[in-house]
Amino acid sequence: MGDRFDCRILAGNIKRKRNILSLNQVKVMARSNEAFWWGLFSAGGVVSAFLLPVTLLITAIAVPAGWVSAEELRQLIGHPLARLYLMVVISLTMFHAAHRVRHTAAEFSEMAHGTAAAVVCYGAAFLVTALTVFFLIS
Repeated sequence: MGDRFDCRILAGNIKRKRNILSLNQVKVMARSNEAFWWGLFSAGGVVSAFLLPVTLLITAIAVPAGWVSAEELRQLIGHPLARLYLMVVISLTMFHAAHRVRHTAAEFSEMAHGTAAAVVCYGAAFLVTALTVFFLIS
């Protein structure tokens, strides 16, 4: 029990059993938006794993094989929930890919660690998402 911490905030100080550290000596982590991008990466991975195969089955296999006609697919895409589904699948998959490309590029180059790589990767994902919304609304 000698090394165990007994942390109590008393009069602006953090008290430990044997010494007192001032709050000024405690380092505060810098705020980061990385959790937001990791959240989009994770959501995109789940969507890519579960929903993208079904979408590809319908659009890339069922229509050419004649199981579903092109007119039936057009009618399906005309439904608002189907458009929302496509927007979610496309945009989250793009953010997943952007995050993966950014961190893969960072493994190969120190330059890819910077803000420019993030702007290019996530900017491309935003652009594809905007185009998807534009084409699905019009």
